[in-house]
Amino acid sequence: MTIPPGDGEFDLAALLAERGAERYDLHARYLNHQLPRMLRTIGFDKVYERAEGAHFWDADGNDYLDMLAGFGVMGLGRHHPVVRRALHDVLDAQLADLTRFDCQPLPGLLAERLLAHSPHLDRVFFGNSGTEAVETALKFARYATGKPRVLYCEHAFHGLTTGSLSVNGERGFRDGFAPLLPDTALPLGDLDALAGQLRKGDVAALVVEPIQGKGVHEAPPGYLRAAQELLHRHKALLIADEVQTGLGRTGDFYAYQHESGVEPDLVCVAKALSGGYVPVGATLGKEWIFKKVYSSMDRVLVHSASFGSNAQAMAAGLAVLSVMENEQIVANVRTVGERLRSGLAALIDTYELLGDVRGRGLMIGIEFGRPTSLKLRGRWTMLQTARKGLFAQMVVVPLLQRHRILTQVSGDRLEVIKLIPPLTLTAADVDRFLEAFTAVMDDAHGGGLMWDFGKTLIKQAVANR
Repeated sequence: MTIPPGDGEFDLAALLAERGAERYDLHARYLNHQLPRMLRTIGFDKVYERAEGAHFWDADGNDYLDMLAGFGVMGLGRHHPVVRRALHDVLDAQLADLTRFDCQPLPGLLAERLLAHSPHLDRVFFGNSGTEAVETALKFARYATGKPRVLYCEHAFHGLTTGSLSVNGERGFRDGFAPLLPDTALPLGDLDALAGQLRKGDVAALVVEPIQGKGVHEAPPGYLRAAQELLHRHKALLIADEVQTGLGRTGDFYAYQHESGVEPDLVCVAKALSGGYVPVGATLGKEWIFKKVYSSMDRVLVHSASFGSNAQAMAAGLAVLSVMENEQIVANVRTVGERLRSGLAALIDTYELLGDVRGRGLMIGIEFGRPTSLKLRGRWTMLQTARKGLFAQMVVVPLLQRHRILTQVSGDRLEVIKLIPPLTLTAADVDRFLEAFTAVMDDAHGGGLMWDFGKTLIKQAVANR
């Protein structure tokens, strides 16, 4: 049923037409005031009018290529017609949603479809975000094992709520929010360090990203399986955080599936499952863990979420999985991802500022490093002295300003750009990016306008000390 707007009713289109131009001022006044300040400093204060797939358009009709996908949320790009139709359908169905005292079909159907991609897992808890999926896994692991401590890897990112912050490997996010849960950080890939902590007997789990979002570092070959064996020997659990890497991002449905024999006890997904519309998170786990947490009718609500399993989120998730299967999204990620990675890797010998290209599928890290020539080395040192990470930002800015391509620096004080574009990226999109990136590298090595902008970044970095 379509409800036309009437006199005095809320009119979203009219509101946006009237107040949309105030977007940056409204944010500065009522939300995080540092965000518009940062965007204006680096020239990212664009006004995008519409979006579709892997592209944005501004008011003048200029086309921008999205190599960020909303930090991975827009796995299918923006406004995929199948997901849009599913949301229209679920709204028009006027379901008796979230009564709390019935069992609607959509959550069960989505759980069934997710578990079909995870045959060693048995049950699903639906929440509202990636950090909530991690919180669920931490709670379930501690309760199921009866142990308090969770291990995580250095440089990890698992979310920003208190539990997931406790397993966050970046001090800048943790500072000022203590006390947190008992935890211990380990170097990614260090099995000896893991074994040493497990011998203490109080470890509930290791939570790990198969490919870390910060810096795009992959777990070494064999690490996940060996860690799993060590954990199980000490009656501890392996938690795979697939919030960013899951649902095809790395060229398999999950990133842990690139290593034979790895079967995590708990798996966290979110981001792309939303279709870019309705926040959703899911924690998948083994039968015995769920049955221990929900051990009696008295404990039926011992862990729940007010908006978890809502019909809109479930419909979006079902539509996303349908599109992935019908449009062979994972196969596209493998093909297009290899075209992008190999195209970038071929540039390493050409540009001395380009140090490494790594990653899987459509999760790629481009790392910059200290050049060898005297002139470039002096400029590099100048940036590093002011603040590490400024060169990567110098690359990100002209990619947007001159070539209309949106990218991101992979983490604070990192000389790494992370590419996590929509999984529907085309070969033509890849070629457009490679051409633009080559032009920016030519400028960087030739001493062009990039270095003038570098002086602005240095002033800003010094002012913020």
